[in-house]
Amino acid sequence: MTAPAVSDLQIRHVWRGRELAQAQEKVLSTGFAALDAQLPGQGWPLGCLVEVLQAQPQQHVWQLLAPALAQCMREESGPVVLVAPPYEPFGPALQAQGLRPQQLLCVHADKPAQRLWAAEQALRCADVSAVLAWVPRAKAEELRRLQLCAQQNDRLLVAFRGIEAREQSSPARLRLLLQGTEQLEVSILKRRGPPLLQPVMLDAHPARLAALLAARKVRRAATPLPVEQVVSDVLDRAASLVR
Repeated sequence: MTAPAVSDLQIRHVWRGRELAQAQEKVLSTGFAALDAQLPGQGWPLGCLVEVLQAQPQQHVWQLLAPALAQCMREESGPVVLVAPPYEPFGPALQAQGLRPQQLLCVHADKPAQRLWAAEQALRCADVSAVLAWVPRAKAEELRRLQLCAQQNDRLLVAFRGIEAREQSSPARLRLLLQGTEQLEVSILKRRGPPLLQPVMLDAHPARLAALLAARKVRRAATPLPVEQVVSDVLDRAASLVR
């Protein structure tokens, strides 16, 4: 009897470099089908570090994470801890995205050591459902310590850092670069699988807000300006040129 070729064998627990790895940890859907399709396990990995790099702190953070955090809040009553957020969360806007502002717990800390300590303590708390930490100056060994803490309770841990950290090593299981204005450009810098050459494009605004903005844009395009306003605009431009 001829032995089957190695390529015909179904070998479990073997990851091929051209394929996305099967996530060994629990995952939480991102809420975006296009992004889930590019992540091992089809979602945010739990119990390990997810690192998000961005030029401006907190830009589009809620648009990216709101669907997953809303699911966390529906399934668990514990708080979502925000460590050193650059801006105070605006409750009504978050509530419109399905979040519960009363489950958000903000920890204000200025020094890097204080931020790391607060994030570690939050991750060790069994009642906490997720931790978002802005730690732009964290070193690789400090991030590794946060990852070890996240493993204790299988929590969602997202660390936000600046774009300059892209050239630094990181223990993060998943590393993203978040850019864009009209659309979110999510570049996957690190994942267990082949490199992704093109960014994943997502809506930059929640569905309701996007619909309102689109409707307003259509109304503006369909409504001609009064003649008096057009003449005034022309005179203003001419006067500016004379000056």
